[in-house]
Amino acid sequence: MGIVLNKYSSKKDAVANRPGTLYVVATPIGNCDDITLRALNILREVDLIAAEDTRKTRRFLELHAIKNSLISYHEHNETERTSKLVAKLKSGISIALVSNAGTPTVSDPGYRLIKATLADKLKVMPVPGVSAATTALSAAGLPTDSFVFLGFPAKQKTKRRQQLNDLAREPRTLIFYESPRRILALLGEIKDAMGDRYVVFAREMTKPHEEFLRGRLSEIALQLNRRANVKGECTLLVAGSDKKESRSWELVRQEVRTAVIDRRNSLSVIAREIAAKHGISKNKIYTQALKIEKELKSG
Repeated sequence: MGIVLNKYSSKKDAVANRPGTLYVVATPIGNCDDITLRALNILREVDLIAAEDTRKTRRFLELHAIKNSLISYHEHNETERTSKLVAKLKSGISIALVSNAGTPTVSDPGYRLIKATLADKLKVMPVPGVSAATTALSAAGLPTDSFVFLGFPAKQKTKRRQQLNDLAREPRTLIFYESPRRILALLGEIKDAMGDRYVVFAREMTKPHEEFLRGRLSEIALQLNRRANVKGECTLLVAGSDKKESRSWELVRQEVRTAVIDRRNSLSVIAREIAAKHGISKNKIYTQALKIEKELKSG
């Protein structure tokens, strides 16, 4: 039995039965106090909580003196568990969906359950709160009026590089999630695809060791390389491409084209010299030179 408290409702009104409702409840990403009163009430009053990790969620509930029934719902069991949860919703049981941290379905399990619930014309109610993406964006100092959330980039190297190349001319702020083990590699690949962009690197947000680093990709990579390791889930915000940057790349591309046509040096030497001159990745210049050479041969 779920409840929704607001300034217009009494406690008596709040205990009214709300059968078959799936609540999508945002939970803290670090600081356990970053939870709304409404979310706590929902977690206390629903019939069942579907949690990404029941152990972590139970510890969180205990901090707020909440006792309730939990069932695991994560990427390894969501296929078979979705139908069971939908059946429970149909029978009138109210369920709260939570992830380990932040807003469910934002790079976390839950999309399949919400889709199936809606397909059966059952009610889905968001209980908003914290998200790592918007938390980092709010303090980044980058444009917030328009942004692109990418979540975790593709794990396969070729797909990831293609994804980054496709985003090179995107003018909006880019937001990525990445694990501490792969963050340095991602910084290098973004630099290869987009040049030495200004970025904001955030980790351990809302926790005692919260950290924000701001600067060029090369500067952030240098700072992280000096450490024995990087800890905590990472959020990376990348400044979007601007018109000046796009014009500059077009000029560089013309220079590469001229060098390939003249062909006084190998493509490797051309790439090295032009990359050093403009502070652009050698790999990016070499890829462009190969593309231009192919165009010239086919044309």
